[in-house]
Amino acid sequence: MSSDTLAATPAAQRPPTPPVRPALVVVGAGPRGTGLIERIAANAPELYAGPGLDIHLVDPYPPGAGRVWRQAQSPLLWMNSHAQDVTMFTDETVDMAGPVRPGPTLHEWAGIDGRTFADRRLQGAYLRWVYERAVAELPPGITVHHHPRRALRVTGPRDGRQQVWLEGRPHPLAADLVVLTLGHLDAEPDAEQSELAAYARAHGLTHLPPDFTADSDLSRLGPGEPVLVRGFGLAFVDLMVLLTEGRGGRYDGDTYLPSGREPVLYVGSRRGVPYHAKIGYDWSGPRPPLPRFFGPAEVDALLARPEGFDFRRDVWPLVEKELGFAHYHRLFTAHPERTALAWAAFEERYAVADAADRAALVAGAVPDPADRLDLAALDRPLEGVRHASPEELQEALRGYVRADLDRRHDPRHSPDLAVFLALLSVYGQLVRLGDVGPWWHGFFSYLASGPPAPRLRQMLALSRAGVLRFVGADMTVRAEDGVFRASSSTVPGASVEARALVEARLPHATVQRSAGPLLRELHADGAAATPDGLLAVDPADGRVLDRSGRPHPRRFALGPHTDARGSGAFTRPRTGGPAFRQNDATARAALAFLRALAPRSTA
Repeated sequence: MSSDTLAATPAAQRPPTPPVRPALVVVGAGPRGTGLIERIAANAPELYAGPGLDIHLVDPYPPGAGRVWRQAQSPLLWMNSHAQDVTMFTDETVDMAGPVRPGPTLHEWAGIDGRTFADRRLQGAYLRWVYERAVAELPPGITVHHHPRRALRVTGPRDGRQQVWLEGRPHPLAADLVVLTLGHLDAEPDAEQSELAAYARAHGLTHLPPDFTADSDLSRLGPGEPVLVRGFGLAFVDLMVLLTEGRGGRYDGDTYLPSGREPVLYVGSRRGVPYHAKIGYDWSGPRPPLPRFFGPAEVDALLARPEGFDFRRDVWPLVEKELGFAHYHRLFTAHPERTALAWAAFEERYAVADAADRAALVAGAVPDPADRLDLAALDRPLEGVRHASPEELQEALRGYVRADLDRRHDPRHSPDLAVFLALLSVYGQLVRLGDVGPWWHGFFSYLASGPPAPRLRQMLALSRAGVLRFVGADMTVRAEDGVFRASSSTVPGASVEARALVEARLPHATVQRSAGPLLRELHADGAAATPDGLLAVDPADGRVLDRSGRPHPRRFALGPHTDARGSGAFTRPRTGGPAFRQNDATARAALAFLRALAPRSTA
């Protein structure tokens, strides 16, 4: 029947128009997008009985693994967590409205030792399996379509269907709802990086800006060439691995045998030391009762302040007290011979003491200063330290790394593990406060999310072999005299020059500086951003907020590009999982919205 004939036919005689299937577009197919689909599958039997549902998953990388965990990368790159500490499945510790759907951790699924640091390709296979399981558990009528393309922009009215425009596709995807689960993003260079890049081009130098190390063009770093590296976290560890073992070097015990194709890495940072190694022993005995001084009530009080709050003034004192409580709870209960006061008496006084009184209390109750928690000293271990020569610094930092490895594998220092547990607890509470600034995330990663111990042992071997050289704290880089020149306050007067500079850190992609247009255009269209450039979302369910604080009825966002970024890359079993809670809330809100649309037709 032609359209002209249909128009001339009385409405009562026309064939019924088939109902329009609701559509949900999820932009980002990595762990967060996969977690959202798992929660949709878990909640749909209760919340959705519409005329089917199309879920469009948009990502140029494979579903499940996404970009970071894809198979197409070096097998030398490891995860940064024990296999037993990685799960994609909920348990009864998660505070959520949806049902618990248990499943295996990485080590249970792969059949490997729980304390293994699996390579990223194995984690990618696990994530692919989780994705396929989640899709298989969707009720009949809910269909997932993967579009291996980049999303460019989202348009559409607040009260109508949205359009998601994809690279290389002339027509947009129509969506009743859009959820952005973008993960970590590339960023446009800031002013400093732009100047360094221009200088490198003008003088024939090599400058590698912040990037995902697996995607960087490391072929530009020649054998034996001195390379300045700014950054001493996990991106540096990947760089170190790819430029040594990745170029044919190997380890014979604690000795590194070079291939001759390695550059010489001169590495420094603000702290001047690597992140602390992962703790190498398990917890035993009673856990500290957390949260104690920084829990839901304290967060509620901060959120209720009409004048807002300042992290350093209002939040950090509570965090500091919480971390100290965990530390001393463990010290007094597991190592009472190293204390001079009964725990009950100490706890009672600690609870009511301000910072100055707590310092006096600790000085009297904990005789050995090495048993006291000094967060400032932990954060800046080289503060005020000076060395007479670069060689003296090399030996001193090798000693620092050896001491860190010894301590992180010695249960006599188990208060360190208690502080780690408190850091996880604090992180879970801070999610509700939104964007608390970059300092906290760096501090958390430095203490709680450092590299596997074998990586630090490799670092020591590379240092002894002369392939890696420490620069020190407060590393500065100047572009002058046709080269890059680095110096540090740790070795006054010394400097090192090189024709190559690598920024060993992830890009800081704000909504204004994201390399892709999606977030930039969303912001231009009215989406709010925090002072640090994160996308502002409703903490209750992840709806994107506009600049007046109104949640968008049809746009959601989850993950590190938002001010409710959740916990680290993956959730440890039985730790409450803020990311799980957020995924569940968003899935339930989306299903309830889509249910309200049905049934509907184009008639």
